[in-house]
Parts: sequence; C-alpha cells; structure tokens
Amino acid sequence: MNWGYKPPAWLIGGHAQTIYPSLFAQNIYPTQTWVRQRISTADEDFIDIDWTRNINEASSLCVLFHGLEGNSKSHYAVAFSVQMGEENIQLCVPHFRGCSGEINIAPRAYHSGDYEEIDWILKKIRNTFEGDIWAVGISLGGNALLRWAQEQGEAAKKIVKGVVAVCAPLDLDQSGRRIGEGINHYIYENRFLRTMKQKARSKIKQYPGLFDHEKVMKANSLYEFDNHFTAPIHGFRNADDYWRLCSSKPHLNEIKIPHLVINALNDPFIPKESLPDIKEFNSYGIQINTKYGGHVGFATSPFPGDLCAIPKLVSSWMKS
Repeated sequence: MNWGYKPPAWLIGGHAQTIYPSLFAQNIYPTQTWVRQRISTADEDFIDIDWTRNINEASSLCVLFHGLEGNSKSHYAVAFSVQMGEENIQLCVPHFRGCSGEINIAPRAYHSGDYEEIDWILKKIRNTFEGDIWAVGISLGGNALLRWAQEQGEAAKKIVKGVVAVCAPLDLDQSGRRIGEGINHYIYENRFLRTMKQKARSKIKQYPGLFDHEKVMKANSLYEFDNHFTAPIHGFRNADDYWRLCSSKPHLNEIKIPHLVINALNDPFIPKESLPDIKEFNSYGIQINTKYGGHVGFATSPFPGDLCAIPKLVSSWMKS
C-alpha cells in the first residue's frame, strides 16, 4: 500500500510536525460531543468509553486506543471522529485507567503492553456491537494493540476485522531512551512525567506503600518512572523487563489478522533504526514508513490545515 504523504511547506521538521497538530486541533476541528459509557471491571474498577453516536446507528465501528496520557480530547481522536463521521462509521475511544479525567480505583494504572486490558475491552464491545469492528492504536495504544493481536493469534478474527498501529514504539527500549535524549527531554518527556506523577500521587494516597513514592517523585526520565512505578505495580521486575516483554516488534509474524503499521521516519522519539524490516511482517501485515509526519502529526493542506491525514488513510485501508 503506497501513501505519499508530504507535509505543508510551512511545517518543517519532525518537532514542528509533532507539536503543531497537538496544540491547535481545538481551534480547527469542530467540538466533538461524546456519549460516555462507564463499565465495571472484574477487579472492582471502571473503564470509561466515549462514543460518537448511538451504538445502533452505524454498521461499522472503529475502536481507537489512545497514546500515553491521551484521551478522547487528543487531536488524533478528534480527527478520527470527524473522518469516521463522514464515512458513517461509529467511533469509540476507550480510556486506559486513570486517563478519562478521574483516577481509577484499583492498585494499577496502564502500560505499553496492556494487551489483557485491551482484550477485555474489545470483548465487551464485541458483545454489544453486531457489525464489523476495526481497532486503531495510537503510539502506546498502538504497541499494546499489536501485542493483543499477537497474543490472540487466530482468535482475534472473532473480535475485529483488522488493527492499525500509528506511530507506535514497537521497540520500547529504543523509543523509551530516545524520548529522554537532548531537547526531547524538555519538550516531551517532562510533559509526560508531570501528569504521570500527578496520578502517582493520587494512587499512593489510595494505596500507601504500593510503590516507592519518593523514588517516583524524583524520577527524571520515563525509564526511572517505569522502573519505580509502572513495572512494579504491573508485575514486572523492572523497566528493562517491562520494556522487553511488552515490545511488539519481536512478535509481528504472530499476528493472524490484517494489520497496518504506520510510522514517520522523522518521528522525534521513535528512532527509525528501531522500526522493523519488511521481512519481519507476514502476509497479513502492511508497513508504511513515511519520510515526514512527526509523531502522530501528518498535517495537510494550506495553513491552518487539516491536522491529521491518518484517519483518511485508515478508512481507505478499512475499505480495501
């Protein structure tokens, strides 16, 4: 599948192509009114899912799993809601725990390989939606979604027609370290750490002693945060163990449903050398590596532009 994405002439470089869409989406796209559904989990917690329209109004559904610290207000979610609305495809955005605006209840959060959570969510949705279901994962959500497809194998066909990963960190070690290098630390890593630490403060109040609060608050990198918070509360030995076991890159040939993997080679914190070779994909997989686009950017057209061309590509692939 060929896709010749070219960025606007006025938007130069991976950082600009990453930052501009995330900052200005609310000024360009129409405000999306979501219908929120809260579902209870087996561990007495909850997951919030935002829907674009009544569940019976469309014959196809796109389930969008957001990225690190994302939600249904993220620019890519708004972009998908606009495109899917034009295609008469329903969209829903499940929120990973703690990302819907309210701290979750259980002694856990979410992580880059949370395929068991994705499995539970998709099966809940499958039980209530009779039409075709497609799943899309953005960044962290993309890696987790691929891990789900890898773990499910042939069984995934009973749940979804196919999956898409957009700007997913397929090698968590390389991407996790790149986001902390140089200017990336100040532009991206610190931003993520700020909100993640806020949630960690809320979690330690719920469960004193769940993790080493002092070390988490002193974390100056995603590696340190994952080492002292994400890994221990989700059953991993440390950040290295977590990143190794949850990376989807080593298992791409285990996916038994159609899957599309999209990355930009100028993504600021996903090194191009971390991306898989085409030989690592099986006959179900399609890889698109664009020269430009940044991290979940892909803005198009004259200023101020449409802020993400990915939804249109995805909807075209769904029809193919």
